[in-house]
Amino acid sequence: MTQAKIPFRSHEDVRSLFGTRDANLRRLRDVLQLDITLRGDDLLLHGDAQHVERGTEVLTELRGLIEKKGMLSADEFDRILQGTMVFVNGGDDSIEVFHKARRVLPRSPGQRAYVQAIRDHDLVFCAGPAGSGKTYLAVAMAVNALRQDLVRKIVLVRPAVEAGEKLGFLPGDMFEKVNPFLRPLLDALGDILDFDQVQRYIDRDVIEIVPLAFMRGRTLNNTFMILDEAQNTTMTQMKMFLTRMGQSSKIVVTGDGTQTDLPDNIESGLHDALRRLYGVPGIAMVELSGEDIVRHPLVKRIVAAYDDGPTGRSVLSRATSQTVVNEHPTSGVPAVSTARLD
Repeated sequence: MTQAKIPFRSHEDVRSLFGTRDANLRRLRDVLQLDITLRGDDLLLHGDAQHVERGTEVLTELRGLIEKKGMLSADEFDRILQGTMVFVNGGDDSIEVFHKARRVLPRSPGQRAYVQAIRDHDLVFCAGPAGSGKTYLAVAMAVNALRQDLVRKIVLVRPAVEAGEKLGFLPGDMFEKVNPFLRPLLDALGDILDFDQVQRYIDRDVIEIVPLAFMRGRTLNNTFMILDEAQNTTMTQMKMFLTRMGQSSKIVVTGDGTQTDLPDNIESGLHDALRRLYGVPGIAMVELSGEDIVRHPLVKRIVAAYDDGPTGRSVLSRATSQTVVNEHPTSGVPAVSTARLD
């Protein structure tokens, strides 16, 4: 048996964690399969070493949410607990990064199908709404590949397209001008690795964050490449990016077709690629939905409200008449439709 102690800031934070009539505490004990007791403002965990390790990670994450927001919503508690149940039931899909305390865990069947597709294929397209984990999970898998020495370099790419507004003149050199467009990728990376480690990797050219236009003419071997916001690429840009793949490299392309910022007369390179490359051996296509959204609970409701309108159709349904991620008839778990290598 192993034990661990989780200190809390105050008794009020502990009460927020436990929930009404200790309902959350009972669920945590059942799911984590641990004996959890309160001593002062500290939680004491007793149980199997593996479960204590996982329980420490879960309770640390819950404590962080309470300290940040002053409360713990039922939706946030359920989201974290859902991912924990996958681990306890023997289906650990966690993505190991450089810090165990920051191990990334897919939190829905769709996200797990997405992560598995990246593990099994060298080229993966993922379409889905905001907050469904498209970019975050891809970055986590890239860091995981770097950790295991499967690749020597990570390249994060975004098209420099303004989101419906003209920013006008931007001061600074070229990289300072494009920094606002690339910032979301840096944020995702900074959430997984320490800031100092990110900076060291950037300085050593192990991690490169570049606008799409800077990819022309390059061939990248032993590299994990992520193209984010791919709905804002043109057909020519998409072809250019996909053909950068060298030996022992991997590409993940992510996008949300409901947030295209291209002019109306230009077809999205993502839509075109999904249509052209459907069924090509070695390529996987995954579609996430509102059920996979793991941001603030309101994001799921906002996406659902916009999807109810006349333009609320998915990228894949516009790109091809064939469904790429289907509901399994018996298990209800999304199954990625792919064309596998021989």
